[in-house]
Amino acid sequence: MKINFTKQSGIYTLTSEQILPISLENAWDFFTVPTNLDKITPKEMDFKITNNPPEKTYLGQIITYKIGILPFLKSNWITEITHFESPLKNENRKGFFVDEQRFGPYAMWHHEHHFEETTNGNVKMTDIVNFKLPFGILGDLLAGFYVKNKVQFIFESRFKILENLFNQFK
Repeated sequence: MKINFTKQSGIYTLTSEQILPISLENAWDFFTVPTNLDKITPKEMDFKITNNPPEKTYLGQIITYKIGILPFLKSNWITEITHFESPLKNENRKGFFVDEQRFGPYAMWHHEHHFEETTNGNVKMTDIVNFKLPFGILGDLLAGFYVKNKVQFIFESRFKILENLFNQFK
């Protein structure tokens, strides 16, 4: 797993790469089912989709969640799919979708999900998450270290969950 964190102008950026031992079609089919997010989010996050999204992700889709941000403290979170390009419909076999927070615990959340077929038929999945904490410098001083570590924990856990889930395809 490759994971990198940077911070510039108050915006944190996490970049994560993972090779999945499955076909591009299988990866795209799995990651564009909104309810699969429940399967790949660590249980410690107490994550739950609260609306009833259609079976497949689409441009403009709104998804609502509840997520545990601190022990015994949950937050509503609403995201919108703002970009959507299927890798199955273009020659370069690359695709992505983006979810952006409309309301929720962050001042800003922009999550890019990239999928690219490798030369050996696997999939390179890259996540790029840009987020900003609320309350400016005060929010950053009080919660920056905690939130950065929590986001990193989510992606490290997701890596392990996906390895276990797709290990059967190796």
